[in-house]
Amino acid sequence: MHPAHTSVVATAGPALLVAAAVPAVVHALRRSPLWERTAVPAAVALPLLVLAHAWAVLGDLGVLRPPGGALVTQPVLLGAAVLFWLPVLARTRHRLDDAGRCLYLFLAAPLLDLPAVGVVAAGRPAAGLAMITGMLPLGITAAAVTWAWVNREEREARAASPGPGPAHSANGAFISRSSAEGTGKPGR
Repeated sequence: MHPAHTSVVATAGPALLVAAAVPAVVHALRRSPLWERTAVPAAVALPLLVLAHAWAVLGDLGVLRPPGGALVTQPVLLGAAVLFWLPVLARTRHRLDDAGRCLYLFLAAPLLDLPAVGVVAAGRPAAGLAMITGMLPLGITAAAVTWAWVNREEREARAASPGPGPAHSANGAFISRSSAEGTGKPGR
């Protein structure tokens, strides 16, 4: 395999692992009692993942390469990713509310893309763009969580408000009694 292709796979793979594979597994196992014992607050999980991700990505550039390379950084990244997704997806005491999940995910997306800037600056733009592309599921998840929250809030508001009375149309807009009953005059 060409070295440039290897570099692209080496950066896109971990990004997809963090942004797609780990959340899928955590979501599938969201009711596991294991999560309650391993979950940490979001204020710990987010910086932990950002630092582990930067270390794993920039370590591959040789800047912070640990002995053992990816055999050391990838398991650390995997563990940090699991801890990151628990406040969003799992039912633990550290679960974030709707607004917290939105803020958390939208804050994480650009922070996790920052190491890609280092990859691009190191002269590997294809690898940097592959990593950013691999992280797209995180942004999509943030948008989906926000959309679900907005829809849930709207349903709850509709359920709490009184139903349309005789002075309201089917879509809830106010209409005057004269237009609702008609004026009885011809031509109107």
